[in-house]
Amino acid sequence: MNVALKRSLCSALSVCSITLANATESTSTALPRSTPEAQGISSAAILDFVQAADKQVDAMHSFMLVRHGHVVAEGWWSPFAAQTPHSMYSLSKSFTSTAVGLAIAEGKLSLDDPVLKFFPEDAPANPGDNLKAMRVRDLLRMNTGQHADDMAKFSFESGEPLVKLFLSMPVAHKPGTHFWYNTPGTFMCSAIVQKVSGQTVFDYLKPRLFEPLGIENPTWEMKQQYTFGGSGLHIRTEDIAKFGQLYLQRGQWGGKQLVPASWIDTATAMQTSNGSNPASDWDQGYGYQFWRCRPGCYRGDGAFGQFCIVIPEKDAVIAITSGTRNMQGVMNLVWEKLLPAMQPKKLRADQDTNKRLAQILTSLTVRPQTGSSAPATPTWSGKTFAMPTNGQKIEAAGLEFDSTGRSVTLITRFGGVEQRTACGNGTWTKGRMTYAGFEEQPIAASGAWTGQDTYTAKLCFYETPFCLTVSLKFAETQLLYDCEYNVNFGPTKQPQLVGKTP
Repeated sequence: MNVALKRSLCSALSVCSITLANATESTSTALPRSTPEAQGISSAAILDFVQAADKQVDAMHSFMLVRHGHVVAEGWWSPFAAQTPHSMYSLSKSFTSTAVGLAIAEGKLSLDDPVLKFFPEDAPANPGDNLKAMRVRDLLRMNTGQHADDMAKFSFESGEPLVKLFLSMPVAHKPGTHFWYNTPGTFMCSAIVQKVSGQTVFDYLKPRLFEPLGIENPTWEMKQQYTFGGSGLHIRTEDIAKFGQLYLQRGQWGGKQLVPASWIDTATAMQTSNGSNPASDWDQGYGYQFWRCRPGCYRGDGAFGQFCIVIPEKDAVIAITSGTRNMQGVMNLVWEKLLPAMQPKKLRADQDTNKRLAQILTSLTVRPQTGSSAPATPTWSGKTFAMPTNGQKIEAAGLEFDSTGRSVTLITRFGGVEQRTACGNGTWTKGRMTYAGFEEQPIAASGAWTGQDTYTAKLCFYETPFCLTVSLKFAETQLLYDCEYNVNFGPTKQPQLVGKTP
């Protein structure tokens, strides 16, 4: 299993839900709700987007559209839910950028401060001219002058002090001349804020950002003594929308200026060129940990489709979480289906389409496993098959089921501990599970017989982008075990394992 799964999985509960205009929120910090038409966008356009996303994106997890400061549509694909936090991956970078902007506003540092200024004790004995020239603004705009190949020796799992390790890496180019998107540079921004404030970025942002916005129970992973910075933040879909709305309002919230408007303008403007493909939303320029987009708006985003899209021209914010390999495809749907539908004036009420939209959204689900509910033979029930030593760290696997096959429990063993995971038939059953030796996590499971001797289960870690498809093909004394991720930073398909009965 990729280490990314380990740092993404957290706890939560899940229900498929949709809130439209007539929904109510239990917390006073929630964004106000309205009908789509009252805010100048048709329910039909939103319905078209949702249906296209449900069909074309594998898989959407959540969607929220805010227009003129009001949530006009929101939905979650079961087993994901409104109160469930989700891993943000690199969308975390935009929050770290905000911390830098706040520290600058408080006079604790400046964009033109050399990076070495903050860590003289961690600097190489004879730093090169390019390292000496590296400034805070170079970290923010991904222009540190480093190459991916040269940075291959940098690892967040290193036992060495990470700041010292970063400063020891080669700087091939003059900073400011070479764009290279990376996470170590954002980590250094986090370390700098901690150095000048005496607090981790997470603690620094709590009273300045999270609490005023009503972002409840956020978590942020640590790397050594620092907030990770470039990844590791876990928040809810509405929290993403609130963050985007804060930026849309140029830092104002509840009558207070939480973030200087000048920082909002600077951070979201193009600070460096990063490509020339007119069809790519990754080639439109980069700000200070924000991407520019083709329609002239900007976004924060994270791996596998975590989006905070801010559209100032239309006074709109779109928050999305997903687990997809095609992030560009998600944005294409936003530009094609939603953007043209945003009108400057209110539209005539459309109760029929509103009702249909609500019905569609309340039935959304990440697709469960399909197949037969009955096994070819019940004799495999309760048998466990021992696995050879493997990278997935699974020691044994098997199934337990009744004669109908409808009640199926996946049995796995990691680290000498047997665990039992109930699999829904045509639906999702929630529980908790350890995989690849990592800590126990919330999971939703669905399974079916996809062959005379083969059971296939989908294991959805529903606070992350990850869903595993596990296939168990039985023989009398042998089990063929295959596992494939929906998304991964490395190979998605894992090597087949051959289990044997004792």
